[in-house]
Amino acid sequence: MSSITSSRNVRLGIDFGTTNTVVVLLDADGQPQPTRFTFPHHPPDETCRTLLCLWQEEARPGQPALHEAIGPAAIDAYLEDPAESRLIMSMKSYLAQASFRQTRLLGRIMTLEMMIARFLTCLMRTIQVDPAHVTATVGRPVQFAGEIADNDFGEQRLRDSFRAAGFQHVNIALEPEAAGWRFAQRLTEPATVLVADFGGGTSDFSILRFDPDAPHRAIPLGYAGVGIAGDQFDYRIIDRVIAPELGRSTTYRVMGGQPLPVPAEWYASLGHWHRLALMRTPQTLRNIADVARTAAEPEKLHALMNLIEDQQGQALYRAVGAAKRELSMTDRTTLTYDHRDIHISRDITRAEFESWIAPDLIRFDNAVETALERASLPATAIDRVFLTGGTSFVPAVRDLFIRRFGRERVDMGGEFVSVAEGLALMNVA
Repeated sequence: MSSITSSRNVRLGIDFGTTNTVVVLLDADGQPQPTRFTFPHHPPDETCRTLLCLWQEEARPGQPALHEAIGPAAIDAYLEDPAESRLIMSMKSYLAQASFRQTRLLGRIMTLEMMIARFLTCLMRTIQVDPAHVTATVGRPVQFAGEIADNDFGEQRLRDSFRAAGFQHVNIALEPEAAGWRFAQRLTEPATVLVADFGGGTSDFSILRFDPDAPHRAIPLGYAGVGIAGDQFDYRIIDRVIAPELGRSTTYRVMGGQPLPVPAEWYASLGHWHRLALMRTPQTLRNIADVARTAAEPEKLHALMNLIEDQQGQALYRAVGAAKRELSMTDRTTLTYDHRDIHISRDITRAEFESWIAPDLIRFDNAVETALERASLPATAIDRVFLTGGTSFVPAVRDLFIRRFGRERVDMGGEFVSVAEGLALMNVA
């Protein structure tokens, strides 16, 4: 990376996502090259989790210094001391919310722009790139998150965040346009394109008109989005396979009375590993232990306590994620998770998984219909469909588009990096 650091003409595409961030560099031949992020104790990856962990350490007596870590290193730092650190997630979701200006973290007032800038500064340091010496094209959604989202306000705050991180030359482009740009390199004539961009927490469906010969190669026609994607599919597996083994369906008694269900909030937290870490408090663990004393299946609640005490949220999610990926390639898999007295080995068929995610598939399908209505176009007017993002690997998701538009019009490729690659290519267009 030393050659990149010294260059004053570095061109980057940056897909700053709600869940993951991807950085793509244009090489000397003008070809996009995804950057690989390397963190201690983690394998290199082309994506970096959009997570920022902050904590304080005293540089001198009475003078605490603020430290940060990002990506998987942020998770490690947070799990090491959840009580004394702050894990910041989904920063992008608040960009267009005028009501969120600042917050107090570890005794300091921090604006959203300041937090994003700290993440970006650390991100560039990780790949040894000086932001002052690059031209960056940064993605933004057609419609920012939130029911009362001010898109112009969101874009300005995005620009301000990058400038606060030291970027001198920042261009903003629509994310679905960038994804379509990457796919549209093969187009030789005008085409109406539906881009389905599946993130970790949100999914966007945009219809654009591409003209390879026009000054503005892409014109947005209609869009829609839903606040679900890959993380929701993980939770469906946890809810059906993991939670029952940890006592979700068991009952307990108070003073010998009628059986009562165990508190549902314990199992809602299973769907979010960071919330599971927050349950690691003496009060919560005492509450679970109290319920276990009169529970019909106390061993399952003891297993839940072990999961929380031993901070197994990440390990649990890895096992669930592996099973989900297998079901994208095979008709059956076995979800295996072992920790102390927890021994889960559960066969899951693809058909079973698809029945669990059926409500989510309906929401996807409805959002596509909404995008078509906003564009005032029938499905037959769509020339090409481009799917990007990890959730597009799920066969049932692909089938939604094949049924509506026909197999010959549906295309995939570069599922995790296509937006950033398109942004990098737009940098020289």
